[in-house]
Amino acid sequence: MPEGETSVAIDAVETPLHPPTRVLLAPGPSELDPEVLRAMTLPPLGYVDPAMLRIFDELKALLREAFQTTNEFAIALSGTGTAGMQAALCNTIEPGDAVVIGTMGYFGERLAMMAERLGAKVTRVDAPWGTPLDADRIRDTIRKVRPRVVGVVHGETSTGVVQDDIADIAAAAHEVDALLIADTVASLGGHPLDIDAASIDVCYSGSQKALGAPSGMAPLTLNERAMERVRKRKSPVSNFYLDIPALEKYWYQGQYHHTISAPLVYALRAALLVLHHEGCEQRWARHQRNFAAFRAGIEALGLTILAAPQHSLYTVAGVLLPDGVDAGDVRKALLDDFAIEVATGLGPFKPRMLRIGLMAYGSQVHFVLRLLAALEDVLRARGHVFEAGAGLAAAQARWQTP
Repeated sequence: MPEGETSVAIDAVETPLHPPTRVLLAPGPSELDPEVLRAMTLPPLGYVDPAMLRIFDELKALLREAFQTTNEFAIALSGTGTAGMQAALCNTIEPGDAVVIGTMGYFGERLAMMAERLGAKVTRVDAPWGTPLDADRIRDTIRKVRPRVVGVVHGETSTGVVQDDIADIAAAAHEVDALLIADTVASLGGHPLDIDAASIDVCYSGSQKALGAPSGMAPLTLNERAMERVRKRKSPVSNFYLDIPALEKYWYQGQYHHTISAPLVYALRAALLVLHHEGCEQRWARHQRNFAAFRAGIEALGLTILAAPQHSLYTVAGVLLPDGVDAGDVRKALLDDFAIEVATGLGPFKPRMLRIGLMAYGSQVHFVLRLLAALEDVLRARGHVFEAGAGLAAAQARWQTP
């Protein structure tokens, strides 16, 4: 057989691809609206086709609505939410800059690590996983360190905790002329956030969670204060691909930067139109209702959600399993027996937590009921004792409560 050829490769080429159908209820990627799926089948366009540039203009307006901002600069990067994180940091940080990062889970840790790799002098303000940052502690740290940049996570995917007092952190940052960067990968489109009202300078997200699009695009917006800081850098942006001045020329002047994926652009546009037609307030309320019903069902099964109700995201739940029940085993059973995808925990919660995503198209009554019914079956088979049907009954009762 010639080098580099295998019978497996030949079979793969000749066999049509038929991936299994799953119900995506992990914290990303999320279930897709049929209109989003349809958009990805449309004919592709070139990266500077006039029609593509007109779609860019539509996306800018739709992104401003999702972010609740009047910022002129609002684009979607070619990349995942991690690309958004990298872009936010590499454009605003220069080597030697003092930076304060609030960490309350895995993605706050990632923010800190990225900032350190960019040569920043990072001061961390840590909160235990499962709780939000202490605003007074981070305010005192900001006043002491006087950083150039402050970074926080609005919705922590690893724990399901939301930092709802982000406006107070932004105010402290602005006292010392620092920029406030907010990670909204797990919250944008599913949990209330008005970035202008909160005075957030730089905000990024990901397409595959509560916005309801496929993975591969990272919404990003900067206010004029942040854009001016980027323009006045002493050194070039270290990452060519994520250089905001270069991306601005592409999105606003049609100057070539990279070959963007037309199907992903179409899908994001379709997802943002779904959000637009539903309305942000109504969408947030839907996620809140369905999350509350899911929490009621989980608690009726004798389980708990890591984040306290007052600190819970409406999009991601960290469900703590009973002693002796392994999260990986439960995840596998849900996938194998019910075709439902969930995730296990990260960090210290990996063996005992299921991370559930009820986001965008996936935040619907029938998905909540389907998941609770499957969990009842899987947990009963592993010796967990509860009243049959308790989870479903509690969820339905919660929906019926005004």
